[in-house]
Amino acid sequence: MSSSPSESRREKSRRRSGEFPAEPEPLAVAVFDSHTHLDLTIQEAGGPGGAATDSIEALLTAAAKAGVDRIVQVGVDEASSRWGAELAARHPSVLAAVALHPNEAPRLSDLDSALRAIEALAAEPRVRGVGETGLDTFRTGEEGRAAQEASFRAHIAIAKRHGKALIIHDRDAHDDVLRVLDSEGAPETVVMHCFSGDAGFAAECVRRGFYLSFAGTVTFASAGNLREAAALTPLEQIMVETDAPYLTPVPYRGRPNASYLIPLTVRSLAATRGDDVDELCAAISANGERVFGPWR
Repeated sequence: MSSSPSESRREKSRRRSGEFPAEPEPLAVAVFDSHTHLDLTIQEAGGPGGAATDSIEALLTAAAKAGVDRIVQVGVDEASSRWGAELAARHPSVLAAVALHPNEAPRLSDLDSALRAIEALAAEPRVRGVGETGLDTFRTGEEGRAAQEASFRAHIAIAKRHGKALIIHDRDAHDDVLRVLDSEGAPETVVMHCFSGDAGFAAECVRRGFYLSFAGTVTFASAGNLREAAALTPLEQIMVETDAPYLTPVPYRGRPNASYLIPLTVRSLAATRGDDVDELCAAISANGERVFGPWR
């Protein structure tokens, strides 16, 4: 990322050093983070305030202080999925989603065995989502796409068998994601994680009843297409996420992300849509309960 001209030398230093941003103004009405990776955040950046001994608690405490009182911890492989399921089982503010990331599937020597492990985890009561799964033609070339699609179809079946929300990773694969979902028959609940399409693709997803979850990317100056998509998404189908430690919202792009920064994205969404911030927060929170069920 290039630095803005107004950025101070101290701010540049902090960004380069990977320091967590300052706490934003808290939200008055609590929301949830529909997609985060606590394990990767701790691994890559630690915790806010230099926390090292108990970074999980530091991250969850900072989030709650900012008005983000619930999170969905998302797995990307068998190990992280198991870790998330175990965390959710012992922490009342955490629910889990389990899956093999689309870019993970082509690397596995025994995809079937890994899928069986994911299915076993999907049966656990605090696991409420199957994801992130889907298609990614940005990082996986032609040689891996058959395995990627086979994995995606298997995850769709797992979500339907266990009555869990399906969480979609879609990178440069909009048409193929819809093709596979239409072919297999989408589960009752589908979340488009880190929505990355334009207004036309958003309209197709909305028409199918999917939830669109917007990350910090919606705040980027270049993301006019995302703001157009967010503007047409009905209140009852919109959610917000971090995808932490990635996709940190403006003005902290390039620094580590965490759930406590959700207020920046929510306020940007409200401004884009012309919503009252509190009303948008209430709708997002209600959508979370519909999609994932109660946290407590």
